[in-house]
Amino acid sequence: MTADLRQHSSPSARNRGPILAVLEKYLPAQGEGLVFEVASGSGMHTAFFAEAFSHLTFQPSDPDEAARASIKGWIEHEGLTNVRTPLHVDAMSVRPDDLAFETPVVAMVNINMIHISPWAACEGLMATAARVLSTGAHLFMYGPYARDGGHTAPSNAAFDESLRARNPAWGIRHLEEVVACAEKNGLTPVEVVEMPANNLSVVYRR
Repeated sequence: MTADLRQHSSPSARNRGPILAVLEKYLPAQGEGLVFEVASGSGMHTAFFAEAFSHLTFQPSDPDEAARASIKGWIEHEGLTNVRTPLHVDAMSVRPDDLAFETPVVAMVNINMIHISPWAACEGLMATAARVLSTGAHLFMYGPYARDGGHTAPSNAAFDESLRARNPAWGIRHLEEVVACAEKNGLTPVEVVEMPANNLSVVYRR
């Protein structure tokens, strides 16, 4: 009997519905294309979105071997045929020119990454989006942000403190700094959506 390597995430189960509602505004409603996900984690989001957008092909990725095994487990468990084998991609060290996709990349998705990784991961993500996204395609990001010079809720301030205690290079990012990084790479911010639990969805267009 094959071991079940799927990881389960309660936050993923709670936020995937609200995230899907935003993605439905920006992912193509028909036609073919590739959705490239950076830092796919457990794969729960990947499986949920791939089922909702069955006409699109999903390319998950994660630098963690256990996460990639979990993604494979979710793909197999859900019987999905439009999700590719997860790639080993580290946003901090990725070379965008090494990512050669034969299918046009119509969207990139990045959920809950930039606050639990060094700033270099955000820079790598933006550079990758600028290189691989088709013109007019969107980068979707989700997670907690500081805004207008401060945290949006006391819970986010406490979360930020705990992150920095674990690793001084981590921490909730200021939205204005992330937007500036995107614009430096030719990405235009198009919408900021307030989400449950003091998170934001931020969408950019190449």
